[in-house]
Amino acid sequence: MKVVEIQNLCFTYSRKGTPIIDDFSFSLNTGEIVGVLGQSGSGKSTLLRLISGLEMPTKGTITIAGKPVVGKHIFVQPEDRGVGMVFQDYALFPHMTVKENILFGLSRMARKGWKQRVQEMLELVHMEEFGDRYPHELSGGQQQRVALARALAPKPKILLMDEPFSNLDADLKESIREELLSILKKANITCMIVTHDRKDVEAICDHSITMCPLIVEHGGSGQKFQTFP
Repeated sequence: MKVVEIQNLCFTYSRKGTPIIDDFSFSLNTGEIVGVLGQSGSGKSTLLRLISGLEMPTKGTITIAGKPVVGKHIFVQPEDRGVGMVFQDYALFPHMTVKENILFGLSRMARKGWKQRVQEMLELVHMEEFGDRYPHELSGGQQQRVALARALAPKPKILLMDEPFSNLDADLKESIREELLSILKKANITCMIVTHDRKDVEAICDHSITMCPLIVEHGGSGQKFQTFP
């Protein structure tokens, strides 16, 4: 099943400005992990913001799990798209504990299931012993895991991650990559990961899209895929 289908997507910050994304088409199947590579300014993060509903395209359609969320006279609000997102700085609430941060993502779930779901997420990211700690008491890798747990808690149809390793020390990246892949596979989540580092893609992703400034390459039609064994 196709989780995400994008057709002829365009985006520019002003009517007369140069397009950041121009005539981009792409589809993503259930369970796939796809990396989005490219230089700064190539539109990588903008693509995630368009899928999540934080930006509105100038043209094109986006369908998530068979439901149109962007199109002619269609714009579904971010909270109704079934998209989970992990931001570059993790965006954890500093005044909330780990459990409370994860719980924040469950506001639309029946209250009786909150406690069990939080515990499931703590176990998934191996943070069972850290539930009552605050973000400032955690390492960068631990904060990333909490952000991941919060994004996965409401069972999104797709998870979007924007430069998830940018705040980590180089020595930590290899082990964190392996850990992230294990968590994503165990959760059976469909995922797009924006990164500037090809090593991230080679370690985690099934395929990659390379985006270039002004255009998105792919044999003339908007995408370039590379499959890793």
